[in-house]
Amino acid sequence: MTHVICRELSVADRKATLFLATPFQEGSPQFSPDGRWLAYGSTESGTPEVFVQTFPASGGKWQISTAGGFYPRWRRDGKELYYVAPDGELMAVEVAPGSGFAAGKPKPLFRTRIKVFDIGFQYDVSPDGSRFLINTLDENAATSSITVVQNWTAELRK
Repeated sequence: MTHVICRELSVADRKATLFLATPFQEGSPQFSPDGRWLAYGSTESGTPEVFVQTFPASGGKWQISTAGGFYPRWRRDGKELYYVAPDGELMAVEVAPGSGFAAGKPKPLFRTRIKVFDIGFQYDVSPDGSRFLINTLDENAATSSITVVQNWTAELRK
């Protein structure tokens, strides 16, 4: 089976072009802030890993994770790429922006309780990379609930 991760769409001629099609499982594609790189997860090495590829595709591709990885996310300035290791550790990799691509060694930041293989974005990072918003799994909760506060700005005026 061939998996398609992305179709490149030209706004000028409104024509989609195949970007990446492989027999492996790919997911969680993330464009770099400058739009020149695409980070994604793939099983092409036999285990889920995080890769970065040039965009549009021109043959440049780099494996970012070293012992498995999921859910890549870019810091807003493009100087760091984050991903979740199989044990739930949030990892950070320094990335050198510019005409070429260079990535440092992955460094662990902290352990998360992200439920691996959930669909959608499981976390996001602040523009400067100093804070993270993480969707976590609470195994001790009997039921889950969410509180939505509407018209909260009215309370600020009092």
